Amino acid sequence: MENLLQVGVITTTHGVRGEVKVFPTTDDAARFKKLKQVILDTGKEHLALEIAGVKFFKNMVILKFKGYDNINDVEMFRKKSLYVTRENAVKLKKNEYFIADLIGLKVTSDEGEDLGELTDVLQTGANDVYVISKEGADDILLPAIKDCVKQVDIEGGTMQVHLLDGLRDLNSRREEA
Repeated sequence: MENLLQVGVITTTHGVRGEVKVFPTTDDAARFKKLKQVILDTGKEHLALEIAGVKFFKNMVILKFKGYDNINDVEMFRKKSLYVTRENAVKLKKNEYFIADLIGLKVTSDEGEDLGELTDVLQTGANDVYVISKEGADDILLPAIKDCVKQVDIEGGTMQVHLLDGLRDLNSRREEA
């Protein structure tokens, strides 16, 4: 389990006073108002940044960091990811999981068949869709609904699912198109 959870990606600077535009990767961008600190992955190190201000513009979050007061100070942050520690993450409800915890789970059917590994989560609006990949087989796109997802064991690294009738056929037809 990862200790850091991504909440956004800095896309560019904003103005000349050290603000940055952030594309939020969290499902609730308003949570930035409650955050006091984020962790920037520079590629070489993790840098703790104290949040001094938060604004919203269209689908972006505008952040101001304490001690960074001009555009030159934050220019190097472009295209870098922002994280929070697990302790500062939102509290999950029952049967909710962080995407970072789902990626890499070994997936089996409720009939015991090894389906592969959960490699991606597509956020479609209605419900998430899990991408299950196995070498030599078509990817399976599984709706993340309780009729399909029967058991998730994050600690054990496994997920048990039920493949609805026709789901496998639907996925193989998608590959042919």
